[in-house]
Amino acid sequence: MIVAVFDGWENFYVIVGSSAGALIGLQFVVVSLVASRPLAPGAEKAGGAFATPSVVHFAVVLLLSAIVSAPWDGITPAAALWGVVGVGGVGYTAIVTRRMRLQSIYEPVLEDWLFHVMLPFAAYTILAVTAAAALAYARPAEFFVAAAALLLLFIGIHNAWDAVTYQVFVRARREG
Repeated sequence: MIVAVFDGWENFYVIVGSSAGALIGLQFVVVSLVASRPLAPGAEKAGGAFATPSVVHFAVVLLLSAIVSAPWDGITPAAALWGVVGVGGVGYTAIVTRRMRLQSIYEPVLEDWLFHVMLPFAAYTILAVTAAAALAYARPAEFFVAAAALLLLFIGIHNAWDAVTYQVFVRARREG
């Protein structure tokens, strides 16, 4: 009998993955509702810096949940995949950083840099590093992958809420 690599993690990843999938759907609903409002000049650049990353983080959590829920014979294939996700995420964080600097519709504050750059960078770095360490330290690596997934989920929730409250309380007041 083959023991699943991530034995005991099934419920965790069902909950986290389902949450990420549902939140992706909600993001699309919110964007659809806001789409009828007139766009300010440069809004598309701000969307690439502030809205798109939330969907990407949710999608990564969903992908991680699928990766670790697959019936692997060993940790190596799963670790290789989450390592690729981690390295890709570090690269994507650099793209988001550039987009935040290039957009001119909103001046990012410390909280924005923390939740759009520093924390995602930390989560994706955790994935990349634990992929390399997973062969020697499988059980701790499982916990670090779970922590990175939760961190990305919370980052996405924070950023989605931040974007909605900005639209409702800041932008609506400027237009009204």
